[in-house]
Amino acid sequence: MQGPDDMMLPEVTFSTFVLSLASSALVQLGEVPDPDTGKQEKHPELARHSIDVLNMLDDKIANGLTDKEARLLKDVLFELRMKYVAAGK
Repeated sequence: MQGPDDMMLPEVTFSTFVLSLASSALVQLGEVPDPDTGKQEKHPELARHSIDVLNMLDDKIANGLTDKEARLLKDVLFELRMKYVAAGK
């Protein structure tokens, strides 16, 4: 998949999404260097947010979306897809 400035982006799969969030949390915890700056800095509030997102995903996989959540997701995806198509014209 091509991204900004024609760089290759990984295929969007559940695994790459989860690993991306986990990698972000490791950077935010200062465990690994930030790939953009090369620096190791701690941002525990951002790490907590990444962990909370992963926790929410785990909960939704185990318990499913509510009808309201499912409708919201479908509506948001529809709107964004339409805007993406329009932007490509």
